Amino acid sequence: MIKAPERIVIATRESRLALWQAEHVRDQLRQLYPACRVELLGMTTRGDQILDRPLAKVGGKGLFVKELETALLDGRADIAVHSMKDVPMELPPEFALIATGRREVPLDAFVSSRHASLDDLPPGAVVGTSSLRREAQLHARYPYLAVSSLRGNLDTRLRKLDEGQYDAIILAAAGLTRLGLKQRIRAVLPAEVSLPAAGQGALGIEAAAGRDDLAAWLAPLNDAATAACVRAERAVSRALAGSCEVPLGAYAEMREGQVHLRGFVATPDGTRMASAELTGSSAESEALGLALAAKLRAQGADAILAALGG
Repeated sequence: MIKAPERIVIATRESRLALWQAEHVRDQLRQLYPACRVELLGMTTRGDQILDRPLAKVGGKGLFVKELETALLDGRADIAVHSMKDVPMELPPEFALIATGRREVPLDAFVSSRHASLDDLPPGAVVGTSSLRREAQLHARYPYLAVSSLRGNLDTRLRKLDEGQYDAIILAAAGLTRLGLKQRIRAVLPAEVSLPAAGQGALGIEAAAGRDDLAAWLAPLNDAATAACVRAERAVSRALAGSCEVPLGAYAEMREGQVHLRGFVATPDGTRMASAELTGSSAESEALGLALAAKLRAQGADAILAALGG
């Protein structure tokens, strides 16, 4: 029997969505350990500060986690809560992911004030997204649409849409759902139209490596099915892209007790794309991800990555 924790400090970004995620984990911990003081340490990251350039050009999504990791190392915080799609594929050895929460809807959402779906958009309509992955898939399927960079937190992105800067924007359905903004979703995009990012919709809990006490305390928050799917997805991304920002999607789901994994890599303009899918055991989900990456390479992924400088 492990001794219950007395105090746990959660490092979090201060955007509304990040705070929701941290509060969600805080509330779960308070239910598990009623006598434990669970506190939030709010922080601003470089990813939150740099809003005038696409993420791919300023260091990628790792910009959202570095300051939180510093707080883990210097003892100001015990754990950090992340959207798994923002966590770099290669964690430094001094950190560990100790739990993956149950996944929210992992798909992308179409949001527009005037149009019901992507198919309803007229030629030249401007679609906003911060993601090379979404951009490549939009160009491939809807070459007549204009895709424009969209940065900022969720509320900022919705405001820019409402101001008329975009005809539509693509966001993760999970974030809108978690913040009670489900009514803004005009359509949830099936994976066949917009394959999600590795880890999308899942929350990851990070701690300093070697904190076996935290790993034991947080174990009840780990969802085994979600963790297996996310491991497979991250293995694809790690094998092909490493830390590079490239148009790559990887999405796994449980089907009859097995992991069904799909993935693609493309050029940003969507003119070249390699895609593949595999099914395998959840116990070997990381190996499944590596096998899918090899299959994508056989479909020409290396040439695409070489063209990107990846």
